[in-house]
Amino acid sequence: MSEYIDQNPSGATIGIVEKLFFTFADKPELLRLESGADIGPVTIAYETCGTLNPEKDNVILVLHALSGDSHVAGYYDAKDTKPGWWDIMVGPGKGIDTDKYFIICINIIGSCAGSTGPSSMNPASGKAYATDFPLITIGDMVKCQKALMDHLGINSLLSVIGGSVGGMQVLEWAVRYPDMVKSAIPLATTTRHSALAIAFNEVARQAIMADPNWNDGYYYDGKKPDIGLALARMIGHITYLSDESMRLKFGRKLQNRSALSFEFGAEFAVESYLQYQGKKFIERFDANSFLYITKAADYFDLARQYGQGSLVKAFSNCTSKFLVVSYTSDWLYPTYQSREMVKAMKKNGLNVSFIEIDAQWGHDAFLLPNAHFDSLLRGFLRELPHEN
Repeated sequence: MSEYIDQNPSGATIGIVEKLFFTFADKPELLRLESGADIGPVTIAYETCGTLNPEKDNVILVLHALSGDSHVAGYYDAKDTKPGWWDIMVGPGKGIDTDKYFIICINIIGSCAGSTGPSSMNPASGKAYATDFPLITIGDMVKCQKALMDHLGINSLLSVIGGSVGGMQVLEWAVRYPDMVKSAIPLATTTRHSALAIAFNEVARQAIMADPNWNDGYYYDGKKPDIGLALARMIGHITYLSDESMRLKFGRKLQNRSALSFEFGAEFAVESYLQYQGKKFIERFDANSFLYITKAADYFDLARQYGQGSLVKAFSNCTSKFLVVSYTSDWLYPTYQSREMVKAMKKNGLNVSFIEIDAQWGHDAFLLPNAHFDSLLRGFLRELPHEN
């Protein structure tokens, strides 16, 4: 659920990439969602990099967080100044080495970055779905991703990796399609939201729905609920940081002032920062997509969905090798939640590696350069059957 950080310290890049599209579930074979609703056609945006080997067994699926997209690395054209959201990790010679692996990154259903979502045209009305779009789940997202794999003729995934909401998708993949996933790497994630995480999401959603321009979601022909969406992003962004990172970065510094002004406005640097994040977010994201994806994250509960309330039972059919990673300062999905999933995995006799990485930057840490994680990931991938 994090804000993606634009950092590319190595300078190496895969170069120019292309956004691709796959459309399926046209009449009469519509996509049946977990809610029971049917929808179609469904378009999925995706990106690939690296080379698929003849055996098709070098595939790594990278899954993005709440506000992400399929643009994982490289540039869309030579004029781009900003690479894909995980360019620090995906590329030649990097942790996920495009000289060895074929990487696929898919924009989730419900999003607004090329895949079918609330802002897409409803074929029944000729207008945007808006809130006529059915509620979706993490399982629905993964079901769409599996449809793309079938289309590409890929029946084995060397690894599935993602953080935050992307990590939820990793876990869903491992549980839903155990024979297909050779290894799974969930980062900074959880098997179900805590009351705290649900509460933050609900306050953010209420900020959007309280905006007078929201209009029950039917705002595409008029003014958008920008104020509400900006507030929602400000709320969310607080959860992506940590007390230590905010203290080090902002403290009580004033923004372009030498003394208090005794008026309402962004006097403190942290206030100005949050306002900037909110304004930047409304330029690239859709308010309804924010509502739908946060609700899907709140619905996610592996134990309920697959284990009749038991997390151990939920993992009972898994065969993947796991690398579970948490971060010391992540208070949105704290380490105890990762330990719970590791315990359930080990009770099923699964091959599980777990590490808590010391990082001061909070939930966003999985998006930032970290030599320890890079080395850990390289070693984990090297030990997989494809590498032998």
